[in-house]
Amino acid sequence: MKLLSRKSITAATAIAILGGLSIAAVPSQAAGDAHNKAAAQGGSAVPDLTPRQLAELPLTDRHLTEHERHNLAIVLRDYYVAEGSHIDVPTFVGSFAEDGVFNDMVAGQAYRGTALGNVLPYMKSLFSDVHRDLKRITVNGDVISIELSIQGTFDGQLQSPTGGVVKGNGHKVDAPTADFWYLHNGKVEQFNCFVGYSKMYSDMGVNFDWASAVGQH
Repeated sequence: MKLLSRKSITAATAIAILGGLSIAAVPSQAAGDAHNKAAAQGGSAVPDLTPRQLAELPLTDRHLTEHERHNLAIVLRDYYVAEGSHIDVPTFVGSFAEDGVFNDMVAGQAYRGTALGNVLPYMKSLFSDVHRDLKRITVNGDVISIELSIQGTFDGQLQSPTGGVVKGNGHKVDAPTADFWYLHNGKVEQFNCFVGYSKMYSDMGVNFDWASAVGQH
């Protein structure tokens, strides 16, 4: 488990889909003990981030308004409640607006309503120790942009789109990712996730067969 530092923060949730396969990144440990206690309160009330917590985050700009701090706290709580050791689907789903949507931008898939939470326990079944290493956080009003890596151990099972199951092999996954959160009135209206699938699946030992593809033409 990693502890929060100025350069990186572990937490996490994201959903990745490739070829109809649902893949979500569930966090390992939230950012620091103090923030863990605040985030663990869940529910609709989101505690404000303290100056010390803000100082530990890899923020590109530390001069945040009260409104921006509140938005950031909501996003960090969503990462926390998606953590494998204490998944809280109702809190995660409840942070979205009634018509809120999670977009897997690479695969072109969208998730709304209860579907927002369906992928959280599924990811734990793939990467039991999966977490997100948040490298850079930019807060601009109601928009939060995060550069991160999805990391974990492939120790579960992945259903193949061609039939059969790819069994976990203990390989380490480290996939570059970018998350963009759009909030309004304290609710997530849109969450766009861009995952480096090629790197993720390569790390898992699932490689695309280019030779066969070329041979078909």
